[in-house]
Amino acid sequence: MEGLVYKSTGSWYVVTDSTGNTWNARIKGKLKIDEEISSTNPVAAGDHVLFDIEDEQVHTALITEIRDRNNYMVRVSPHNINLKHIIAANIDLAIIVASVADPRTSTGFIDRFLLTAEAYHIPSVLVVNKIDLLKAKHTGILEQWKEIYGLAGYEVYPVTARDKTTLTVVADLIKNKTTLISGHSGVGKSTMINQLVPGKGIKTKEVSGWSGKGQHTTTFAEMFDLPGGGRIIDTPGVKEFGLIDFEKEELSQYFPEMRAVMKHCRFNNCLHINEPGCAVKQAVIDKKLSEARYVSYVSILESIEKKY
Repeated sequence: MEGLVYKSTGSWYVVTDSTGNTWNARIKGKLKIDEEISSTNPVAAGDHVLFDIEDEQVHTALITEIRDRNNYMVRVSPHNINLKHIIAANIDLAIIVASVADPRTSTGFIDRFLLTAEAYHIPSVLVVNKIDLLKAKHTGILEQWKEIYGLAGYEVYPVTARDKTTLTVVADLIKNKTTLISGHSGVGKSTMINQLVPGKGIKTKEVSGWSGKGQHTTTFAEMFDLPGGGRIIDTPGVKEFGLIDFEKEELSQYFPEMRAVMKHCRFNNCLHINEPGCAVKQAVIDKKLSEARYVSYVSILESIEKKY
């Protein structure tokens, strides 16, 4: 039988077949998996799989094969920094949910998520939640984010997840798509999903008062059907978005605004740091590219170089 993976817990997988029946499945032996993908979790939410029924009465099954993926998105495994962890597969859109305050999302985290989506050919947008909590000192930061990511070619949507009316634009955006949603713990992902998928009642927790950081509410990636068509993949809240398998020579390719001008650099192998005739650095000087994004690029480049 063929099915779609809705949840991965590491050893068991929730699979739904074409008739809507749900099966608790395990992996049978060694699966036929792309040899280029070595990860801590061979099966992920969003995967199309073949499975054999193990026990029809208790709805258990054995996954025998993973169908070819259109795409997938990975981060560093939370258990081993040298291994990949597949977040989800067959994604049409990726949403990074951020908040300016309570808790504050770092632009470094946002940039790492966006460049990973770029690397795996997944369109992405930025949703800024909790705008109802913004004080005067925070509104300027929101405007900066709009400018920074707008210059980079990304749509930015300010919302208040507790107010469903502000989510109309997001609901329209994700209709009939399989959408990955990620962000720091405490930014309001679960609240937003509860508004978009009524009746699911996903657990939410307040931000820790003493630390100002979110508390984890999601343990494993899980997919939900949208009432109007499409699906949402909710991912565990993470403190950092670790990169893996990125080459320093390719990094600038995953910054769309840099990719658009780097063809004018004097040297084909320009890293946009100290090279003469660098079109990227000139664009930053001319304020055609965001200085903040360039600084983020340099920081990520240095972190990659330290691994070698």
